[in-house]
Amino acid sequence: MALFGALFLALLAGAHAEFPGCKIRVTSKALELVKQEGLRFLEQELETITIPDLRGKEGHFYYNISEVKVTELQLTSSELDFQPQQELMLQITNASLGLRFRRQLLYWFLKVYDFLSTFITSGMRFLLNQQICPVLYHAGTVLLNSLLDTVPVRSSVDELVGIDYSLMKDPVASTSNLDMDFRGAFFPLTERNWSLPNQAVEPQLQEEERMVYVAFSEFFFDSAMESYFRAGALQLSLVGDKVPHDLDMLLRATYFGSIVLLSPEVIDSPLKLELRVLAPPRCTIKPSGTTISVTASVTIALVPPDQPEVQLSSMTMDARLSAKMALRGKALRTQLDLRRFRIYSNHSALESLALIPLQAPLKTMLQIGVMPMLNERTWRGVQIPLPEGINFVREVVTNHAGFLTIGADLHFAKGLREVIEKNRPADVRASTAPPPSTAAV
Repeated sequence: MALFGALFLALLAGAHAEFPGCKIRVTSKALELVKQEGLRFLEQELETITIPDLRGKEGHFYYNISEVKVTELQLTSSELDFQPQQELMLQITNASLGLRFRRQLLYWFLKVYDFLSTFITSGMRFLLNQQICPVLYHAGTVLLNSLLDTVPVRSSVDELVGIDYSLMKDPVASTSNLDMDFRGAFFPLTERNWSLPNQAVEPQLQEEERMVYVAFSEFFFDSAMESYFRAGALQLSLVGDKVPHDLDMLLRATYFGSIVLLSPEVIDSPLKLELRVLAPPRCTIKPSGTTISVTASVTIALVPPDQPEVQLSSMTMDARLSAKMALRGKALRTQLDLRRFRIYSNHSALESLALIPLQAPLKTMLQIGVMPMLNERTWRGVQIPLPEGINFVREVVTNHAGFLTIGADLHFAKGLREVIEKNRPADVRASTAPPPSTAAV
């Protein structure tokens, strides 16, 4: 009985477990690029350290070593690898430093060069341990982590909608890649606590040929469209000169009889064409492509000045859009194209037949007047959770059943030092560097 209860609870927990809307895999192919940029940053950090003067007395020997500067860092061997349970590990072996310093020596007897060489070498090693270890510790655990702070977690996409890239669990590292699960959900900025339940399939990542892979489920796109729907953005009203001239003439001719019967004195009033999405659009991802289904109302009316508008017709429009995804920089962009279009009357089949002549002109109006406005918004894109200064290049998109994956390589558009300096707090070095003795040990 206890076993049955435990199994029931496990199944119940699994039923309520939420799948990620976005997954990211960093493969071992990205590590060489990251290592090169990281080591370059460490070299630049070491060039900025200040080594105190070394002066004192040892028997009859007086010494003063000052103005010590690191001139170069040579790393004969270094490895950056994924480590299960530890995520990333950087190992540096056979490293050497080039130094420049000024020395003043005073001694009372000759033939002490071996002693001086050993003494100076030991003293400089002590000074370097006291200074370089804290710098490496600080650069690795504080400054490089500050780069991760530039990854957007919950941010605005535009003035209406935001996106939540909360990490759903700890990253999982294997010997060849690092996998991360993100919520990947949009939300209206006026309803920050609103959340759309994720009922889509879980995206899967199997590839390892590119540096990075990003997977998006249908939920990712559905939450975006529902958020814009709740924000009131999925509606359009064209009045007067905004209605294409040819369509204006066709609509007036089509509804001439209705205008004469309803209110002939407003026959020359401006025409109004209003489109309003009736329910949140839905995304369908198949191996053959990605489509978005939309149902909207179309209202045609005359708008006489200083008088109530005169409604001529109200119909329903079903449309299907194809969507092509692309990564540009670090933004996911979408290009929409109108594929299928159908209008029908809300009142009778006879009126639906009368609307057939409007099918082609309305579709043309959507393609010419509406689709460019939609694409202007979707082509701005939404940022993928990457640190500042890193972009995607050479992407390839693959569709699956219920999700799509985008593989790409990485490119450092900015150096690590430039990004870190931009985001480094003024007092971070003093507050986070460990005591020299601890770092040296």
